[in-house]
Amino acid sequence: MNFTRKKTASAALGIALAGAALVSAPAAANGVAEHFKDKTVTILIPYGPGGTYDKYGQTFARHMDKFIPGEPNMIVKHMPGAGGAKAMNYAYNVMPKDGLNMITPLDNTVVNQLLRPEKMRYESGKFIWLGATNQTNVILVASLKKGIASLEDWKKSGAEMIGSSSGIASTSTLIPNYVMSALKLKGKVVAGYKGSSASIFAVERGEADMSAFNWLAWSSKVPHWFEGDKPFAKALVQAGVWKDPDLPDVPMLEDVVPAEYKAGAKFLGTLGPLGRGLALPPGVPQLVIEPLRTAYDRMNADPAFAAELKKRKLRLIPSKGADIQKTVEDAMTATTPEVIAFVREAIFPKK
Repeated sequence: MNFTRKKTASAALGIALAGAALVSAPAAANGVAEHFKDKTVTILIPYGPGGTYDKYGQTFARHMDKFIPGEPNMIVKHMPGAGGAKAMNYAYNVMPKDGLNMITPLDNTVVNQLLRPEKMRYESGKFIWLGATNQTNVILVASLKKGIASLEDWKKSGAEMIGSSSGIASTSTLIPNYVMSALKLKGKVVAGYKGSSASIFAVERGEADMSAFNWLAWSSKVPHWFEGDKPFAKALVQAGVWKDPDLPDVPMLEDVVPAEYKAGAKFLGTLGPLGRGLALPPGVPQLVIEPLRTAYDRMNADPAFAAELKKRKLRLIPSKGADIQKTVEDAMTATTPEVIAFVREAIFPKK
């Protein structure tokens, strides 16, 4: 990789756009359109194909292009690894800062950075958030093959539950480990599955007993699990700021853990609001950022976009980029080192 060339190209873009802005607003708009015209915008997906990050990213690529000045082509590229951390680190440190490259950022971006700073080589607040299309809680789901239909069942039975995970930075590791630590439950998480789909189907095959992903992943991939008089699985607990509208009877993590675990549960609840959206690496010129944020908002308001999301069984709960930016920055400053240390030890205990 030629990092000097990338930095020079980004600086040149910023100077060119800034020069256009000094002439007039229309000139700036024309400069942005020329920048995107006949170009390809790449959306980086931090997991393999088939998961909700991929489904949203593919849908963004099919609809956002017509709202970007110059109407560029849009494609997706997958970079799985380390529960999504590989792609996040790449986006922050290597991805070109030209507005032609963006990422569907992890909903656990903030949590990962604060819990595992030695592995997360990025600063969450410096990503440039274009917006979000869905917010959703993380749901710990367990198959009923061991007769575990609630956290109380798990505790009373003394059963050891095996979790399937896409990586140690994934919610499929974070939430089960925190729950087991807080409630003194038996079990372990096996990491290494390629994304949420592989982790979920490991439960279906009987390789694992549980996993934890956003509710959309469960409801879109395996809705039949939860139907009928004899469902295959049950949602045990949810982590978020508020209850998911589809799961009013599933308890919130903050409500079921002991007092000393409540601050950590609230911290982990920040996973929900980030949802599924798009972000740029730091350093992209401001005159490119605003048109892209506007394009994202217009896509979220487009009936054709909403119709495809519905067809693909994806939810539309939109948020603006500036609001997501503030959510991330507030979470970074509001969480104390003491809470971070407590949560880290609960999820990744020293052996």
